[in-house]
Order: sequence, then structure tokens, then C-alpha cells
Amino acid sequence: MPGIEKLPIEETLEDSPQTRSLLGVFEEDTAAISNYCAQLYQAMQRIYDAQNELSAATHLTSRLLKEYDKQRFPLGGDDEVMSSTLQQFAKVIDELSSCHAVLSTQLADAMMFPITQFKERDLKEILTLKEVFQISSDDHDAAINRYSRLSKKRDNDKMRAEVTEDVYTSRKKQHQTMMHYFCSLNTLQYKKKMALLEPLLGYMQAQISFFKLGSENLSKQWEDFLGTIGTSVQNVRREMEEEVGQMQQTIQEIERSCDPLYAPCDPDPAHSPVCRNLTRKQGYLYIRNKTGLVSSSWERQYFFTQGGNLMQQGRGEVAAGGLVTDLDNCSVMAVDSDDRRFCFQVTSFDGKKVVILQAESRKDCEEWIATINNISKRIYLSENAEELAARVNQSALEAVTPSPSFQQRHESMRPSSKVRVGRASSISSAGSEPSPALSVLSLDALVDPETPIQFDIISPVSEENSGQSKTAAQTGRRSNPFGESGDSTSEDSENLILHQLFIVRFLGSMEVRTAETADVISETMRQILAARAIHNIFRMTESHLLVTCDCLKLIDPQTQVTRLRFPLANVVQCSSHQENKRLFGFVLQSAGGRGNSRAVCYIFESNNDGEKICDSIGLAKQIAFHSEMDRKAVEKKKEQDKAKEKQHEELSKQRQIEKDLEEQSRLIAASSRPANPPSSDGQVLVLSNSQSEDSDAGEEGKKRGESEA
Repeated sequence: MPGIEKLPIEETLEDSPQTRSLLGVFEEDTAAISNYCAQLYQAMQRIYDAQNELSAATHLTSRLLKEYDKQRFPLGGDDEVMSSTLQQFAKVIDELSSCHAVLSTQLADAMMFPITQFKERDLKEILTLKEVFQISSDDHDAAINRYSRLSKKRDNDKMRAEVTEDVYTSRKKQHQTMMHYFCSLNTLQYKKKMALLEPLLGYMQAQISFFKLGSENLSKQWEDFLGTIGTSVQNVRREMEEEVGQMQQTIQEIERSCDPLYAPCDPDPAHSPVCRNLTRKQGYLYIRNKTGLVSSSWERQYFFTQGGNLMQQGRGEVAAGGLVTDLDNCSVMAVDSDDRRFCFQVTSFDGKKVVILQAESRKDCEEWIATINNISKRIYLSENAEELAARVNQSALEAVTPSPSFQQRHESMRPSSKVRVGRASSISSAGSEPSPALSVLSLDALVDPETPIQFDIISPVSEENSGQSKTAAQTGRRSNPFGESGDSTSEDSENLILHQLFIVRFLGSMEVRTAETADVISETMRQILAARAIHNIFRMTESHLLVTCDCLKLIDPQTQVTRLRFPLANVVQCSSHQENKRLFGFVLQSAGGRGNSRAVCYIFESNNDGEKICDSIGLAKQIAFHSEMDRKAVEKKKEQDKAKEKQHEELSKQRQIEKDLEEQSRLIAASSRPANPPSSDGQVLVLSNSQSEDSDAGEEGKKRGESEA
């Protein structure tokens, strides 16, 4: 088969517009082969699914194979061997479409599997790599823009290091993704041939093995033809494997050699010295365009020198580029921009046109200045360009070096070492001045410097408390199957009084020696922030802090599962940072295993003001305190009411007993009147209680009669 077009992997790091244009051709070819394979897959799927319509589906397959010549593939569209092979397949399939059917299992193994693998795995892999490459390219452009916008007046080492690391990571990711994307596109040129030939080869072999029909001449003829096609497919596969191995080896070598090139500026200038003998150079630069009388904008373009001209070209443009300025007899020098670094100015020989450009690094800026300076002297026209370029290096070096006045002004604006030390000490002290209490109580009495710090969330609730909470959760509602428990209702009503949710990020926690001192939280913040800076720990766990009148809960925002539960009664104090109001913390005091109390300080960062969270926690404690007082008052009132009811019942029983005794005495006196006449002095004899009790047994029948009467 003829040679196959390939994308140059070696040019991925340069990412020139020509490479992007060639990539667009390959992507267009991939879309075309994807569309064609989708149609061919649908045709073969009809063969597999509908045995009754096998003749029509086979005819459609034959028609699609005949239309292969009419397909407009940007790459490999004029493959005559491939076209003739598919035409022969189409002719035989059309002749056999009205007389055979294939078992579904044979079709699934021999015909559907290769085309499905190509469609579902290979083509989708290309689409996935395309999306990843586009994302990495956008991230690289964004990182380059942030890096180029670094202000020279407000120089921040930490910000510059972060932006540099971002550029390094994004450029490395783009380079690696682009190399693998090119490798997959090159491999696709082989796979598309196999994806078209292997299903047809399997289909024909299944037809021959299943039907056992046709004349010996036809069978022999097609067996030889299929053998030839199989050998061709194996050769293509072998060639593809060799090419893939070479591309993978090339990728590994390029990755090892290009690792220092991902960073926009080389940390070791001695490792990559500036080359001042260049007469040609290309790369991405920022050009300053005026948008008004005072305002201006910066645009990133691909610049290259062509003879004595400076050309520019946008990404994705197919044209050879546009002329920026004529470099013959021009002047070039480094300039100081108000908001950009590594800028240089190119002025035409007549002084009418001035172009201000920005490079990625100082090394790149010096090389551009040296190259343009060499071109302006027309060194590129001589035979020994490098020898002549060495003579003008001194002038280029003077153009790169800033003026002494600007350097002195820049040094005067730079803060002194004393100010830096003072600022560092203020930052290390967590932004809070030591209170008078610290003059008496040492910082070591608050927090032990050797105490381990936990940067990940670990539950501080003891097993006893967690067991009690689990028991209450499991058995509290089962004690009353009708849900009439007064405790649960009151607790729910208390929680509904205050229910606030905050977004927080956990910074760390550590055990403290005392929980009552007001400066223990600020000292814990200082140590945790210092430990994070020393160990380069930047990951923070984001959670939702739920403040209720019963407890504080850390909830997972994704699964809504409670990560931590802090009983509100154990929260001793809560305060925020004095300068950075987003930082806050609280001290949790819990009972130890042997009765000793254990205090742990937890530090968080919130999206809003930390004082609001502390106020919310204080309000929750007040509400919980008043609710507890009300509950105790209600319980005391209930006990008093029960005592009064009990006393009333006792008085009622005593009165009832007195009434019964009086009734019995009256009845006994009434029943004993005939047997006991009155005395001579007119007084009536009254029986005692003992006598009345003795007489009750004898006169029981009489009492019954009187009571009935």
C-alpha cells in the first residue's frame, strides 16, 4: 500500500500555526472517516440484527463499498489498491446478497467486533484526546496570559512562583497531550484501513465456512484473494506497530529532553545561556496594539523572521503570515513597560513605525533583540553569519541592559530588608499582637510546640459520646411507637430555633494545654499556618458547618453525610483572626479516659466573615442555655404539681375514711337504741369503737335490712 501521511511529533512543543493547520487537516480526515465508518457500521449492524433482511443489508454494504471512491478523504483518498480491493468485495457481496444468511454468532465474532472496536474505542479515543488537548491548550493560553500580566511594580515572589509553576504545568500538559494526540491521529491512518478490511474479511470467511456453497473455482479464487488481503492486513498491522513503537520512543526522548523547556523562565541561566549569534528566530510574542488615544491592548501572535522582515501569524491561519515591519537598518532596544516585563521595541529605519513586543522570559527577550540586531546589520546575507554576529553582541547586550536611572529608581522603590523581616514576623505571628496575658503566661503553656498537627478531618468525639448518640438515634424513637415522646419534640423544636449553614475549609487541629485562655486560638492558628507553609500543604477539605442549638456538624457537601459532630456543651470558646477575618477557630474540651479533660483547637477558613460564625455559635450556646433553664423550670413545676396532687389525694382518702367511720357510728347508734334505754338522768349511752366492732358481727342481718330500708 502507498505511504501514509503522518503528523510531525517533533514540532509539538513549538506549536506553530503550520502545525495547527496540518492538525486541522487530520481532524477533518478523522471526521470524514468517522462519518463513513458510522454508515458502514449501521449497514453491518443491519446484517447482524435482521436475518430476514440479510439480502437488503448486504446490498447496502456493497453500495457503500462502491462509493468509497466518491468519499472525499483529505488523506489517502486516492488509494487505488484500497479502492480496487473494496470494489471486488462489493461485487461479490452484491452477488451473494440474495442467496445466503449468516449465523448471528459468527457475524458477531468475525464482522461486528472489529468495526465496533474501531468505532467505540479508537474513534472515541480520538475525540477524547481532542477535548483534552483543547482544554490543555486553553489552560496554557490562560497561564501564559496570567504570567505575562505580572506587574513589575508590585513584584510578589510567591505569586510569580505560583504563576511560573502554573505555566510549567500547563505547558507540559499541553505538550504531552499534543504528542499523544498526534500519535493517535497517525495510528488512525493505519487503523482505518484495518477497520475497513478486517470486518469484510471476517464476513467473507464466515460466509464460506457456513454455507459451503459455490463452485470450486470460485471458492479457490476467493480463498487466494482473501489470503492476499489477510497478508496485506497483517503487513499494515506490523507496519503500524513499528511506527507506534518509534513514535512512543520519540515521545519519551522528547519528554526527557524538553522538561526544562516547559518553564517560561529557566531557573538556572548557566544551564541555557543566551545565544546571540542567531539570524533567524520564531516563537510566540505579545504585541501592543493601541485601542484609543491612551488605552492599549496586548495580543499574542506567532512571530518569525523571513529574510529581513518580521512576520506574524495567528494560530490556525493557513496563510504564510503578514508583514509587521522591515528589519533592515532598524533599531531594537529593551524598554520598560508600566505593566509588563521582558518588553523590547523595534523601530523602523525611518522612525515612522514603532512596534513594542513582549517575550516570555529575559532569555527569550535577549535572543530576540540579538537576532533583530543581527538582521538589521544584514548579517544574514553574508556567508559567515555567526562570525559577524559575534561582533555585534556587545551592542545587543547594551540594548538589553536597563538604564541606570531606572535601576536606581526601581531599587529605591523596593522595600528594605528590615521591612521585609518585620513583615515576615508579622505574618508568622498570625497577624495578632500578643496580649498582656502572654507576658505572664508563656506560649509554651498554651500549645506544646511538639504537639502533632492533624491536617485532615478526624472525629474528635469519644467512643462513649458516639455510642450514646448512636444508642439515642437507634432506640430513642422506638421507646414510643406512636412518636409521642416529649423529649424528642422539644429537642427538634430547639434545633429549629437556630439552623445556620456556612461553607468552611478545614485547616488543621491540634491539642492544647489550656482551654480557658483567650490567646490559645490565635497561637494555634500561627502554628498551623506555619506548619502548612513549611510542609507545602495546600489541600483543604471543604465542608458545610451546620450550627444548631444542640451541636456543630461538619457535613460533606456532596453526600450530605455528617463527617464530624461537636456537642455544643463541649465548645469552650470561639474566636476569629484579628486581621484575616476569614480565619476562625474554636476549642473543644472533652473528658478523657481516666477523668482527665482533653482540649483540642480546630482552625477553619470560611468564605465569609468568621466573626459571623462565632456570633452564631455564641447565640446557639445562649439559646441552649435558656432552653435548658426553661426545661429545668418545667420539670420542677411538674414535680410540684405531682406533689400537690399526691397531697390532695391523701387528704381526700383521709376525709373519706372519716366519713365512713362517722356513718358506721351513726348506724350502730341507731341500731342499738331499743336494747339500750336512756338513763335516769336523760343521757344516752354511746358504744365505743371496740364494742361497735363486736356488735357488727351479731347484728349484720339487721344492718342490712335497715340499709335496704
